[in-house]
Amino acid sequence: MTKDLRYPIGKYIVQPFSEKLFGEWLIDIKNLPQHLENAVLNLDEGQLDTVYRDSGWTIKQVVHHLADSHMNAYIRFKLALTEDNPGIKPYDEAAWAEMSDTKNLPINLSLTILHSLHIRWYEIIKNITEKDLNRTVFHPEYKKEMTVWYLLGMYAWHSRHHVAHITSLRERRSW
Repeated sequence: MTKDLRYPIGKYIVQPFSEKLFGEWLIDIKNLPQHLENAVLNLDEGQLDTVYRDSGWTIKQVVHHLADSHMNAYIRFKLALTEDNPGIKPYDEAAWAEMSDTKNLPINLSLTILHSLHIRWYEIIKNITEKDLNRTVFHPEYKKEMTVWYLLGMYAWHSRHHVAHITSLRERRSW
């Protein structure tokens, strides 16, 4: 059976609250920048410009995508924790991945953003209550409410998901 390169760790599955899972996801958020940095360590420009799968993004685009996505996520968390069921702004991540900053600038810029962003994001998450985890945002594209708990799990998964795109490519190519 061929592994689905789009989902190297599987698709995100919503799970009920548990302290154990909360702790695991909190660590995923905290450690994403270091895991990502380890995943791209010593890759040259040619390797960074390699797609992780047919019709996929380059490693460079994945790194910049994580910064774009997690900046949006951080704002979504802050909105959810300070407003009553705010609407959030969807964005076209595929279009963002084709912009000149994503295609042309070095990944260290996004790695720096992610290191700082995740320190701030971790600080917020580690101090929220179970009641806060039930706060919601409204996603107009999907026409549904999403809890902070759902978002936390999704972005913890998202962190591992994209690191796995890079590490699985490295394994397949023996880099």
